[in-house]
Amino acid sequence: MEQYILDKAAQWTAAPFDTTTQHEVKELLAANPTELINAFYTDLEFGTGGLRGVMGAGTNKMNRYTVGMATQGLSNYIKQQFPDIKAKVAIGHDSRNNSRYFAEQAAAIFASNGIEVHLFEALRPTPQLSFAIRQLGCQAGVVITASHNPKEYNGYKAYWNDGAQLIAPVDSEVIAEVRKVTVHDLNFDCDPSLIKPMGAEMDEAYLNMLLSNSQFTGGRDLKIVYTSLHGTGITLLPECLKRSGFNNVAIIAEQAEPDGNFPTVHSPNPEEGAALDLAVKKALEIGADIVLGTDPDSDRVGIAVRNQNGDFVLFNGNQTGAVLFDFVLKLKKETNSTPANGFIAKTIVTSELLKAIADSYELPCYDTLTGFKYIAELIRRKENTEQFIIGGEESYGYMIGDAVRDKDAIISGLMICEAAAYAKSIDSSYYNELQKLYLQHGYYSEKLSTVVKKGKEGAEAIKQMMTNFRNNPPMSLGGLTIQAIKDFQEQQEINVASNTSLKLDLPQSNVLQFITSKGKITVRPSGTEPKIKFYVEMTGATEKEAEVLAEKVMADFIGLTA
Repeated sequence: MEQYILDKAAQWTAAPFDTTTQHEVKELLAANPTELINAFYTDLEFGTGGLRGVMGAGTNKMNRYTVGMATQGLSNYIKQQFPDIKAKVAIGHDSRNNSRYFAEQAAAIFASNGIEVHLFEALRPTPQLSFAIRQLGCQAGVVITASHNPKEYNGYKAYWNDGAQLIAPVDSEVIAEVRKVTVHDLNFDCDPSLIKPMGAEMDEAYLNMLLSNSQFTGGRDLKIVYTSLHGTGITLLPECLKRSGFNNVAIIAEQAEPDGNFPTVHSPNPEEGAALDLAVKKALEIGADIVLGTDPDSDRVGIAVRNQNGDFVLFNGNQTGAVLFDFVLKLKKETNSTPANGFIAKTIVTSELLKAIADSYELPCYDTLTGFKYIAELIRRKENTEQFIIGGEESYGYMIGDAVRDKDAIISGLMICEAAAYAKSIDSSYYNELQKLYLQHGYYSEKLSTVVKKGKEGAEAIKQMMTNFRNNPPMSLGGLTIQAIKDFQEQQEINVASNTSLKLDLPQSNVLQFITSKGKITVRPSGTEPKIKFYVEMTGATEKEAEVLAEKVMADFIGLTA
């Protein structure tokens, strides 16, 4: 084992580290070299998305010290940027193990720096944290969550004064401040009067905002099954649906209790069909129309709907978003409430069907990098000249209106149910509304493949994959010629035939996209998890044609990584 790892670990076996941490590291030193390496081979990086990692002792783990150093660095930056005001922050957390503890530790560090803290009194959805920052006029905010990661993980997401996650140049400037901090700079003793609880009043303000976005005032006889997957959605989505008039909502009791061990699911991720198994089973028993499931921090929502045969089918994020977008834009058109300067937004890996829908309503659709912080940044840049209506990404996230500057499963869940109720009122269904869109705009088939590579070796393997794709890009996939290559790290689009390039007007990001006559193929390492994602979207004149083509292209693409 390399000496620097042993030296780093040894520092954690004495003060200022607490005795529990010291004992855990001593056990690793004595008997678990593999875990010791993973815990200390690097420092848990405060990146553009904050922190995310496995919980435990060590410089590469989520613990009170890595959380504390991140918070001290953020505190230093806040005081630099707002020297003449009494700064304040908001803090929220999800249902994960240690989330409340980490939230309290972060609150103590902020308060020890003289910063006023508004701390949710209990778990709440992540989008409500974004809302609270704007509602209270905070300079920043933090939410403790690892979203839909496995139970061993937790995370720390930092937000700025517009309610959005950090972007350039703020992100890099905060990162620089965090890197200056050592464990000896931490002071967990604070003035408790600076920590103020948030509860019912913020819930009411948030719910009132959500309900103000309601567009369809028709029938509410929709039969809904909802699961919160042991997360925060249970705190507000059932109440939101009830206040909107949806009284026929069955909640999956086995998954309603917040629990960071997520005992009833392998993964609390509505992107994975198995997470909705209990809800679909219940929906079949009671004859429900639709199933909703939200992830632990309630920024993503997955659905299952009945097809033409009456069987439940899972929709992917693009399919759900297509019907949702069309519904929102349709209702605005019917009520003459479409802003003259309105626009929608999506990320570069999200379906081009959303752009086709926007075109049909004569509205611009702007692309951003992956992540809602970029959609939020777009809103901020345009808020004096254009009005944001709705945005989305393929990974089950949607945002309606600009009161929240992050994806929001609570408002999305409400509006998805409204879209389903509207469809039912015209003798259609959520499923049939998607088929109408396919007939109008062509069939779209999407495939997603995720490769997980853990630890130091995994990070190196992912880096090498991206290097190989850049140095030796494919010239054809699935029998389709690659017409253009978009390299978002180099910020250029290369026309393969002419070998000419154009500058991409988006920030740098380690993403490659290959364009064909039938669709796009994208490869992107995750910024918060040890994985690399491969996205394929192909179009066709029929559903089968699009499906077969997407499968062929994905098979060829994945074959290149073998």
